[in-house]
Amino acid sequence: MGLNINTNVTAINALRNLTNTSGAVASSIEKLSSGLRINRAADDPAGLIISENLRSQIDGLQQSVSNAQDAQNLIKTAEGGLTEVNSLLRSVRQLAVHASNTGVNDANATQADQTQIKSALESIDRIATQTQFGNKKLLDGTSGTTSNVIDTSRISGINIGSTFGGYASSSGTVAITVNNSATRAQAVGAATYASVNASIANVNGGTTGSGGTVVVNGQSIVVSGSDTVQTLVNKINNLASVTGVSAQFTSANGSGSIVLKQQNYGSNFNITESESSTLINSTSGTQVSGLNATVTVTASAVVNGSVTSSVATFTGGRSATDDGLRATDQAGNSILLTEAANTETNSAHDVGRISSNSLQFQVGGNAGQYVTASLSNIQTTQLGTTSVSGSNLKNIDVTTGTGASNALKIVDEAINQISSLRANLGALQKNTLESTVRFLGVGIENLSASESQIRDTNVASEVVSLTKNQVLQQAGTSVLAQANSQPQQVLSLLR
Repeated sequence: MGLNINTNVTAINALRNLTNTSGAVASSIEKLSSGLRINRAADDPAGLIISENLRSQIDGLQQSVSNAQDAQNLIKTAEGGLTEVNSLLRSVRQLAVHASNTGVNDANATQADQTQIKSALESIDRIATQTQFGNKKLLDGTSGTTSNVIDTSRISGINIGSTFGGYASSSGTVAITVNNSATRAQAVGAATYASVNASIANVNGGTTGSGGTVVVNGQSIVVSGSDTVQTLVNKINNLASVTGVSAQFTSANGSGSIVLKQQNYGSNFNITESESSTLINSTSGTQVSGLNATVTVTASAVVNGSVTSSVATFTGGRSATDDGLRATDQAGNSILLTEAANTETNSAHDVGRISSNSLQFQVGGNAGQYVTASLSNIQTTQLGTTSVSGSNLKNIDVTTGTGASNALKIVDEAINQISSLRANLGALQKNTLESTVRFLGVGIENLSASESQIRDTNVASEVVSLTKNQVLQQAGTSVLAQANSQPQQVLSLLR
């Protein structure tokens, strides 16, 4: 190897290696001081792409946890209002039970009950309109589903909640088709009389009738042989408010007889009649039931520019106290048919409208990962709408015996509506939101571990690398100094 002054290849080589080593030392120091293995795209381009995607997913999940917790707080606020409404409804029901005790109460007592009920109903309306989460009203229908009657000739009440036909309720029209009409229980007597004014003794054209006892739905009516058929009919009708059964005399079958008719529709309302002697039928008595209406209900809505329809079958008398005209589905939605609609079978008619403003909670880190909740309108005009034809919680009146009895039916339905709404919200909170917070926490943990594996510095490994490169840097500095001294050897040749 020759001796050169202008080009010191040995020094250049030593400088290159020293530069590389110094860069490695600087990189190790940067990684150790930042805690990150990837500080810039050049450190690991592929790893940067993967880790940034993981980071964005983690951020989305963390926000979703916060969203779910906010949703829980909103639901707790709504349930606070619903809990108080439940308490007020129980008070209203207690007052209605008191007002129903007409044998004791005078007009002043029932009016006092009505006044207190009115105050409670005003409080319910106030809760409905003033319960808010921030500026969002929760219980006045703007955050849920409201249903209204548009054809009062065919239905006298409608209640559609957040779920219909297995899907979330959407704004649109409701149509009904009565498949089977509801009927009242009816028993046509076999015992015959010449006329309504005939004596009980002249039953079946004879003169041996001696009167006796007729028991209708547990209530006993006693007549003698000298009483007329009209007397028996009157006594049965006087107990109609208790038995639910009225009587009339008819000659429609060619011979006069007494016809017993249940005042209510459906299989829940029977006629059970027995007698000690032949007065209406025979001593064997009779028991008959009515039939419940079955209705196909179709809800139509415009979704994404196209009309979609959800269909559900409603059945009358589903609850033990329901009239056969009050039809409900598995989701608790209900309609109250009028007697006119009950006779119109197998033809569809638009009868109601749904307005849906369900709340949407984003509980996932990606598009479409959300849940919905519906906070129904709990104003008094929207509660108890399908128990008594043309009535709702707003207009109950307990100042009469009939009004007090109807009030109990309406309040019971209102309590069921509020309780169902609370149960649905509780299920959403427990089974969806709280569960979501838990499993999102696991997701955040595992995604963070994956992101750390790619992006974070392995301190132990990096310290080993730093120590090695620091030694190489010191050695490189030393040999560079020696390489730079080599050209000085040329001077010895010039002496």
